[in-house]
Amino acid sequence: MEYLDFELPIKELEEQLDKCLIIGQESDVDVTNTCKQINKKLEETKRNIYKNLTAWQRVQLSRHPSRPYTMDHVRALCGDTFLELFGDRGFKDDKAMIGGLGKIDGQSFMIVGQQKGFNTKTRQFRNFGMANPEGYRKALRLMKMAEKFGIPVLTLIDTPGAYPGLEAEERGQGEAIARNIFEMIRLKVPIITVIVGEGASGGALGIGVGDKVYMMENTWYSVISPESCSSILWKSWEYKEQAAEALKLTSADMKKQKLVDDIIPEPLGGAHYDRETAFKTVEQYIMKGFNELKDLSTEQLIAQRMDKYSKMGEYKE
Repeated sequence: MEYLDFELPIKELEEQLDKCLIIGQESDVDVTNTCKQINKKLEETKRNIYKNLTAWQRVQLSRHPSRPYTMDHVRALCGDTFLELFGDRGFKDDKAMIGGLGKIDGQSFMIVGQQKGFNTKTRQFRNFGMANPEGYRKALRLMKMAEKFGIPVLTLIDTPGAYPGLEAEERGQGEAIARNIFEMIRLKVPIITVIVGEGASGGALGIGVGDKVYMMENTWYSVISPESCSSILWKSWEYKEQAAEALKLTSADMKKQKLVDDIIPEPLGGAHYDRETAFKTVEQYIMKGFNELKDLSTEQLIAQRMDKYSKMGEYKE
């Protein structure tokens, strides 16, 4: 287990507990009470830390190297029913954007999402989860296929942003994202979106238009990352904590602003502490959302979706 800077008190107590257990195994000393006291203190420390997380600490948790990525969720949700599909039929296959057909609780879904890597080699292969225009065009191709066959769409968001390279701009990055938003608004099948990690900028919005949009508890969703915001406003990354608070990017902030529909609770400490529980909770929310949408007519579905997004940004002075 890797620990973040604010988790160091937990690390120290877990190490003490491990040493205590080893002493009990290797000697005749009764350490039962000592272990119970350490364990009690450990649970209290966890609760105190994780129930009072700052916006920046939630950003850190969303990037935790042990956190489940999109493909981890897909394997847990679909098992061996997932059939990956490739290519945008125009340029090439983008490895940062995965997509395919799979069954969740017996219901077929077209699943699309960004995939990050788990080590240096796979991070380069997946371009750190930053999709190129062909990735967004691939996503749209699959969503249009789902529409043709009447299959609901599930999108899983986890990206630090769309790839900002020169070649991506030359191939129409902005147009590809805008086209996806335009087409998703009027897609004739239910769209369920889950933010499972980072939800940064247009890179997230390119597959983020949904009838139901859920955020996992320790994720973020914003027009810009805290570091980039800090570097623009203060010419330094040192103010990223302050930027994170000002951006109102946490799941609680998003729910309060009515930009997402609900928050998916995570196990204490984050999804990586208890993956199985996290996967089951995500599945429950996906199926709950689908059951609320499946009986709507095409006209109702599109009208409701358009109305939802038209209301965003309204305010009273």
